This record gives sequence, C-alpha cells and structure tokens, in this order.
Amino acid sequence: MKVIASHPQFWHLLLDGTDYVFTVSCEHSFVGYDFTMRLNVSEADLYRQRGKAFLDELAEKINYSSPIARGSASPYKDRNIDSQVSEKLLAAIERWRAGGAPD
Repeated sequence: MKVIASHPQFWHLLLDGTDYVFTVSCEHSFVGYDFTMRLNVSEADLYRQRGKAFLDELAEKINYSSPIARGSASPYKDRNIDSQVSEKLLAAIERWRAGGAPD
C-alpha cells in the first residue's frame, strides 16, 4: 500500500495493488473519525479524469453524509473497510510522511 495523493489533515488516496483506497478524516457533531473505502470503478475513472479536485469533492460528500451516524442514509455507509486495512494504511501513511509528499 502506497500514498499516491493527499490533502493533509483531510484525506489520503493510497494504491493497494490495483485498488484505490481512500481515507477521509470526518467529523460528526463533536466526534472525529476516519472513514476508509475502496474507490469503485466509476470513482476511479473520475479520479483519473479530474484528479485531486474530484477527491476533494468526494471527501466533502463522505463527511457531509455522516456514514457512521446511527440512522444515516449515507451511500457510503456500507463501504467502510477501515477495520480491514487500518494497520497497512497507517504504516503506508507513516512511510509517506517520513519520505515527503507524493507526486
């Protein structure tokens, strides 16, 4: 897993094999949390077309939809993979921070 794009303190995009993993620092009321998901084919295509502008918009949509809130109708709610990838993700972000920003 490797960081390939970032908006520090808000989101990171990582490459895990051929999959894009997107992690967003979200807020809901007074609670801060990370939400991590794999980009689907459509989202991956939009990222390749629009770059960081698309990721900024997607991160805002995820945050605004409050996917962890009880009763949330967020379209992202069932896509959370944080528990599956958190160790690899954190290690990749730490390596990235130690070595500098992605291209």
